Amino acid sequence: MALLVVLTAACTNAGIGSSPPQQRHVFLIVMENHSAEQALSGQFIASLAAKYGVANNYHAVAHPSVPNYLALTSGSTWGVQDDSYRVLPRQDIGSELTRAGVSWRAYMDGLTGAGCLDSPTPYDPGHNPFAFYGGKCPGNVVPISDLSADLAGNTPRFSWITPDRCHDTHDCEVSVGDEWLRQQVAQITGSKAWNSSSVLFITWDEDDNTGGDNQVLTLVVAPQMNHRSSSREYTHYSLLATVEDLLGVKRLGESANASPMTDLLPSTLSM
Repeated sequence: MALLVVLTAACTNAGIGSSPPQQRHVFLIVMENHSAEQALSGQFIASLAAKYGVANNYHAVAHPSVPNYLALTSGSTWGVQDDSYRVLPRQDIGSELTRAGVSWRAYMDGLTGAGCLDSPTPYDPGHNPFAFYGGKCPGNVVPISDLSADLAGNTPRFSWITPDRCHDTHDCEVSVGDEWLRQQVAQITGSKAWNSSSVLFITWDEDDNTGGDNQVLTLVVAPQMNHRSSSREYTHYSLLATVEDLLGVKRLGESANASPMTDLLPSTLSM
């Protein structure tokens, strides 16, 4: 938030007619169940890694999927060790953003009028962590079809994007998810909302669970950003801490003790 204060003061001192500071937008896409090496077999994914920021020592925190989604949104796995649904307290980043008056939306691929818990496959309620907090989805959770209009108009400060079970490569080949990412990233980076204060994070919930160390690929994409990589040890708690700091809300759970991924952020996003 310090950056926004400085920019605001600078514009005020410059007098009438100065351009207002650009609003910071944070986007987060979560893919599924592949190691970093496997994910990089995607041509477009590899091109992002070659051009932007890469966390080379980033690890998921658990198996299977659900505890990782909970960690990414609340700083805790809540002791969950499976993919079953349960009702959790409203102690998540969505609730924090709402309380702080920061706009946000979670865009769910495959979500239908049947709702957060009953939309048919390939939608997966286990990949929608916001359905867990309070036992139902807030109005901020919408179908991914709403994303285009929001990018062209009133884009929320925080956008969470969940692909369906095919597009996230859980049930389909990496090449399918790679092409889906190509389309989504082009839509985001070509939007009215994309500016020097914006950033897109792309991560994978967990590796393929075949005895590895749960290392996953995490990319940091920002305007006018040169390639950089980090060997610092990061986890889903680090990513949550980074998002919380960028949006100016308190850190939740284990993210309070995590190191934010500042070495992968351009100077326009200094915190």
